[in-house]
Amino acid sequence: MRSLLPSFLLLVLLFSGCNKPTDTSPSLDEDTQAWWETTTVLSSDEMEGRDTGSPGYERAAAVVAERFAAAGLEPLGDNGTWFQEVPMEEVAITQATITVGGRELRFLHDITGSPGSASEIVEAPIIYCGYCDSTSTSLVKDKLVICHATRREELPSNSDRIKNMSEGGALGIIFIADPGFTIEPPRWPFAYSRSVRLADASPSPPTLPTFSINAGTDALDKIIEGSGQNAKELIDLGSQGKPLPVFEVPDRLTASFTLASRTLQSPNIIGLLPGTDPSLANQAIVLTAHLDGYGYGEAVDGDSLYNGTLDDAAYVALLIQLAERRAGKGFKRPVIFAIVTGEEKGLLGSRYMVQHLPVPKESIAANINLDQLRPLFPLELLTVHALDETTLGDDATAVAASMQIKVQNDPEPIRGLIRRSDQWSFIQAGIPAINFVFGFEPGSESERIYRQWYREGYHTPKDDLEQKIDWAAAAKFNTFFYELVEKVANGTVAPAWKPDSKLRPVNP
Repeated sequence: MRSLLPSFLLLVLLFSGCNKPTDTSPSLDEDTQAWWETTTVLSSDEMEGRDTGSPGYERAAAVVAERFAAAGLEPLGDNGTWFQEVPMEEVAITQATITVGGRELRFLHDITGSPGSASEIVEAPIIYCGYCDSTSTSLVKDKLVICHATRREELPSNSDRIKNMSEGGALGIIFIADPGFTIEPPRWPFAYSRSVRLADASPSPPTLPTFSINAGTDALDKIIEGSGQNAKELIDLGSQGKPLPVFEVPDRLTASFTLASRTLQSPNIIGLLPGTDPSLANQAIVLTAHLDGYGYGEAVDGDSLYNGTLDDAAYVALLIQLAERRAGKGFKRPVIFAIVTGEEKGLLGSRYMVQHLPVPKESIAANINLDQLRPLFPLELLTVHALDETTLGDDATAVAASMQIKVQNDPEPIRGLIRRSDQWSFIQAGIPAINFVFGFEPGSESERIYRQWYREGYHTPKDDLEQKIDWAAAAKFNTFFYELVEKVANGTVAPAWKPDSKLRPVNP
């Protein structure tokens, strides 16, 4: 059985690690201060970025469990504990050497690839095929194919490109990460190259090996040297979706990889706040946030620790804060507090939880997920994922309106954000779910701040306790969340899918 941190160690973490925010106003309210102090504990350097299955994650999980216990929740994990162990299997590339004609491509900086497929490539000729549409299928057999990963409606998607090149017998694809996709530009370096899956999951079918190269370095120059083509011009044309040539690359790619495999376990932490109305006992509301981060990875400006303060320590802290505010006093409906693992590795913790629910699936009415929240600018507009799909969207709209917050559907669906956090696991299981993103008006200062964070902060060591927070916006969202949970958990009617929902399960 997993043990909690000794109380004395917990106190050390709580009080030695909780520096008060340095840029807050004197009027910062106690609730927001307490929330940030918990955030400080969970994303401090002592937690080492909380990588899935790491000692730092274990320490953070123990803190969450002890706080849940002190707040009056009941454990809902395995065998009466707080912890639901999630078994996983990992394959990682620990070292890679990749050259083209003897010119080295720096792994994680110039080029990256999945250990599950790209590591199969040892040596191969290369052909450049622009957007890799179906017209180039006959040219790629037994070759590595360079494809622009340009995101435009009139061009093939990456899945289309993989399909086209697979049908042509290609050995693999080298994608040029699209610098023209400015709403969420590629981020380099990659922290590491790891593939993690649930241990009890069926192995994925073989896929075409893929690499990705950095358009911001001389990586493409190195690959196509001697072809007579200009790499910068090709990248510029590709970013704009303009016509591109097809040509053979003179030199071959040679690669060697060192792989490491391991099995690991990493827990979800699950607690129950029992409901007060026996007639609503089978309508539990599940609140989720993910505890895992990236941990240690490739250094950026000399910093190799990816603390993950806003992604997602701050919103694990908000669930702790809600539990402590309630102090064991239930809503009408039961509320399950689920802090999940492995989100950054593919929603693994929430997928496992949905497959191994601690209560019958029929007794879960909804999921409210907290992730993708960036309180960096005023909260005047809130993007609500699945806004029009369930009655949760109506509840969120009503609460937001009472606080002078506008709501909107996702204005950038091409990013697929609804599928990139733990609400998606519940939606796929047929459970109504919702998630939120701070919105902005196009061309505003808020948009500038948001875009800059995605260029520089997202999944980098800069997502730490030193970044500047808009405390009024943070407090406003926290209040919105408290009120939404109360409205949903105390509502007269259980959350439900809307009849015209596109996400609604066909056979619930």
